[in-house]
Amino acid sequence: MIRLFHASDLHFGLEDPAALGWFADCVRREAPAAVLITGDLTMRARSHEFAAACDWIGALGAPVTVEVGNHDLPYFNPFARFFRPYARIRRIERLVERELDLAEVAVVPLKTTARAQARLDWSKGWVTRAALDRTLAAIDALPKATATLVTAHHPLVEAGTKGRALTRGGEAALTALASRGVAAVLTGHVHDAFDLTKQTPAGPIRMIGAGTLSKRIRSTPPSFNELTLADGRIDVRVRNLEHVPTPAMQIDDVPPDALPPREPGEPVAPVGAVPPVDPPVH
Repeated sequence: MIRLFHASDLHFGLEDPAALGWFADCVRREAPAAVLITGDLTMRARSHEFAAACDWIGALGAPVTVEVGNHDLPYFNPFARFFRPYARIRRIERLVERELDLAEVAVVPLKTTARAQARLDWSKGWVTRAALDRTLAAIDALPKATATLVTAHHPLVEAGTKGRALTRGGEAALTALASRGVAAVLTGHVHDAFDLTKQTPAGPIRMIGAGTLSKRIRSTPPSFNELTLADGRIDVRVRNLEHVPTPAMQIDDVPPDALPPREPGEPVAPVGAVPPVDPPVH
């Protein structure tokens, strides 16, 4: 049996100290095999926010892999956004998009954030061909019996939550991952937990989303996912400070509008355009 803690959307700058302290205590006391953090370490990608996030992550005392979220790209400095987007996270650079090999379980990253897109809201998800190819190559290099978890920031298709990802390329990515027998795709971004199975042309694939450990809650209180992998099964328990039962915390079915390639009437920005000073927040 392998137990993992899946957390997301820490949002240092608008973090919840009680939730972060509780999570860190759980890690120290229960010693999971690894901690998977699926993006949005900060609120505005400021230096002091990254410093606090790096301090907190470094003190967890467990193997960690970190995805970068849309909030972790500089908002106010276009030069930094395009040419040095991860300079402020350098202290934990070795943990970013880190593959983990945990006995018969592997964790493989999939990048869904973009410095720029051909639409006005760059906070939304985008799986590029290059990003998907890197992930598929890493999966293909694993031993055949390995159970594979893929970590990303944005849900690849909509999960029925209040927040939306509108991830371009997500449907094709899910199909490709299903064809490789991926056990589950773990994401964040929407601040509410979900656990559902999506049918694809290559077969079904599990989608598991974590809530937030910040004050930016939506439908549910701050939480994280405890994943237990044993005998080919993945059991998910949503843990939260308010002791809400797991079924009440999770979205458990794919909605009928799960494939939004683009919002109707959405204007298209030229590639390379400078983002607005404070783009829409997700």
